Amino acid sequence: MNQYSMGSPRAEHLLQAARDMQPVLRERAAECKSLRRVPDETVADFKAAGFFKILQSEQFGGYAMDPQVFYAVGLEVAKACMSSAWVLGVVAVHNWQLALFDDQAAQDVWAEDPEVLISSSYAPVGKVVPVDGGFKLSGRWSFSSGSEHCKWVFLGAVVPTEDAPFDMSNYRTFLVPIADYEIADNWDVVGLQGTGSHDVIVEDAFVPEHRTHKVIDGFNCDNPGNEINSAPLYRMPFMQVFVRAVCTASLGALHGSLDNFVEVAKTRQAGPVPMRDDPMAKLLAAEVKAEIEQMKLVMYRNFDAMMDCTRAGEPIAVEDRIRYRYDSAMVADRCLAMSSKMLKAAGSSGIRQGSELLSRHLDILASQAHVANNSTPFAMNMGGVLFGQPNADFGL
Repeated sequence: MNQYSMGSPRAEHLLQAARDMQPVLRERAAECKSLRRVPDETVADFKAAGFFKILQSEQFGGYAMDPQVFYAVGLEVAKACMSSAWVLGVVAVHNWQLALFDDQAAQDVWAEDPEVLISSSYAPVGKVVPVDGGFKLSGRWSFSSGSEHCKWVFLGAVVPTEDAPFDMSNYRTFLVPIADYEIADNWDVVGLQGTGSHDVIVEDAFVPEHRTHKVIDGFNCDNPGNEINSAPLYRMPFMQVFVRAVCTASLGALHGSLDNFVEVAKTRQAGPVPMRDDPMAKLLAAEVKAEIEQMKLVMYRNFDAMMDCTRAGEPIAVEDRIRYRYDSAMVADRCLAMSSKMLKAAGSSGIRQGSELLSRHLDILASQAHVANNSTPFAMNMGGVLFGQPNADFGL
């Protein structure tokens, strides 16, 4: 065991910090929702605890730890506030992705302040014009979570070629400084209100070549940044690391819902018997607990397998990567199904304003809007490959 792994003293310290933070995150949950952003105090607490450093390269003071540590911390945060966990997940994982870029990009962002944060919106909606030394980028992107806490943004777009005006194999992530974009305050939703996932607008901004990352490099696990950041962590497939950042928040929120359901059962009268004595309530609690533990085991198993490959310098089989993507995407679906059952079993108290079960249910529901949590295309790709068809997804 080393300082970078689960079970290490540093990992235990980070996990305990997340657990210790839960009471204050619960207290701030209403404020987070009303502000439509994670409170500044919470982001400051995350920074002080070192959460943003977990996947950041050591070159800039990061810990470069096993991804399992990062997701375990996110799970604990999500038990208390899913919006805070969502923002932590999608913003902190960008510190990992920046290590895949040409090192000059990381120098641009962190040379003066290694605590600067990056938001994102990966939808391939940008208009790209190749120019000398880089590209001109324009467009409007939605769902940039945590954008108000960040000074840079990752934006998705496809670089057109003469033969292929729109070919997803030519997709890139573009790194843009805050001076070159505008945040449009339009986050008005029924769940995950506190994520502040506003639109980002760019008009004809120059993005140098070194501030772009090719999806095909991420797929091949061979990135420009690997010249500097050669640790196995940075040989992981890009989308495998990112998608778990968004499914973990749903899983942690479901765990929090189960805790709340148990508390409701202790005092609620379910018809002629106390809810705690109701056989159906007992069966449901056991079912939800088993589902949570099964999903956790699958996620940890998948990442252990991938990290074993990268540590050994071996490629991760595409067939396995296809299954791992599907496994991650299914988490939000399964969490919503279990949350629905608990909300129904809680009776009329569950639908009242202020109900924690209802609040978490709506957060989990909102998480399904993220493309990474839409299981259908990943199921179709996996089924097609099982039928002998070629893989159709380079975002594995």
